[in-house]
Amino acid sequence: MKAVLCKQFGPPESLVVEDVPAPVADPGEVVVTVKAASVNFPDVLIIQNKYQFKPPLPFSPGSEMAGVVKSVGAGVDNVKPGDRVIAFTTFGAFAEEVKTEASRCSPMPEGMSFEDAAAFVLTYGTSDHALRDRAQLKAGETLLVLGAAGGVGIAAIEIGKALGARVIACASSPEKLAVCKQHGADELINYASEDLRERVKALTGGRGVDVVYDPVGGPYTELALRSTAWRGRLLVVGFAAGEIPRIPLNLPLLKGSSIVGVFWGDWAKQEPKAFAAGIAQIGAWHRAGKLKPHVSATFPLERAAEAMQMMANRQVKGKVVVVPGAAA
Repeated sequence: MKAVLCKQFGPPESLVVEDVPAPVADPGEVVVTVKAASVNFPDVLIIQNKYQFKPPLPFSPGSEMAGVVKSVGAGVDNVKPGDRVIAFTTFGAFAEEVKTEASRCSPMPEGMSFEDAAAFVLTYGTSDHALRDRAQLKAGETLLVLGAAGGVGIAAIEIGKALGARVIACASSPEKLAVCKQHGADELINYASEDLRERVKALTGGRGVDVVYDPVGGPYTELALRSTAWRGRLLVVGFAAGEIPRIPLNLPLLKGSSIVGVFWGDWAKQEPKAFAAGIAQIGAWHRAGKLKPHVSATFPLERAAEAMQMMANRQVKGKVVVVPGAAA
C-alpha cells in the first residue's frame, strides 16, 4: 500500500510517498481502508517534532480519518469488517490503510460523505468539549471566536449558535469572514485591519464577552482576555500563531475570570464516557442540520504535502482533506 512518510523531522516538503507493507490488526485493533483524511494543525507540528506526542521515525502523519473497516483483531466487538467509521488516530492516517485501536473508531453518521466525516470529529469534538464542558457556555451569553475561519473556529461558531449564544467571529481577511458569516456568526471582526478591543467594546456596549475561544495564541490572546466581561472564560485551545503567550495574571484577578485549558485528545482517554456522550451530541446536531463541516479543498495522497503546507501557511478555510485513490 502507499503511505505518506515522515522519515526525518522537517517541513511538509520533506515528506515522501512510498509503498509500505499493509498493516495487520493485533488484538484490540482494527485495520481501516482510508477513504478520506483531514489535515489538522497538530499534523504540521508532529512532522517538525514540535507536538507533545512524538512517534518514532519513520511514520505517516494524519490524525483524523474516515473509511471502511477491512479487518479486526482478536477481542474486537464494537466494529466489524465493512463498517463505515470515523477514527482519531494521532498519526498514520495519510495512507491507503491505517491500523488503530478499535476504541478510537466511531460509527459514521448516516448520510455523511467520507470527506465530511474526516473533517468532523476532531474539530467539532474539540469545540464541543471546550464550549459545553470547559466553558459551560449558556444561551444568551456572548462568545468571541479567534481564528474563526479555521476548522475548529467554524465548529465553535456552529456549536455556539446551537447552544443559543451570540457569536462574534474574528479572522484576518474579508474572504475568511465571509465563510464565518455563512456558518452563522452574528458579528465579524477583521483583526488584521481593526482594533480588536475597540470593536469588542462597541459590539458589547462596553460589557465585554463571556467566553473567548482561542486556538491562535500569539498577541491576540491578551487582547481577548482584556475584552472579557466579569467572570469571563478564556479557552486555551492551541497556538496556531506559533507563539505561546505570557499572560499577566493580574488580568484574571481583576475580572474574576478564568483561563481554562482544552486538551480534547487526552480528555477522550481520561473520561471515555463523557467523550462518547460528546460524540453522540455532535452527531445529533449534525443530523438536525446544525453542524456542517466546511471542506474547502481535497488533495490526492501524492499531494498531501501541499495540503499540509496550506495549513502551515494558515491559508485553509475550514478543512482540507486528503483522499487516497483520487487522481493526482
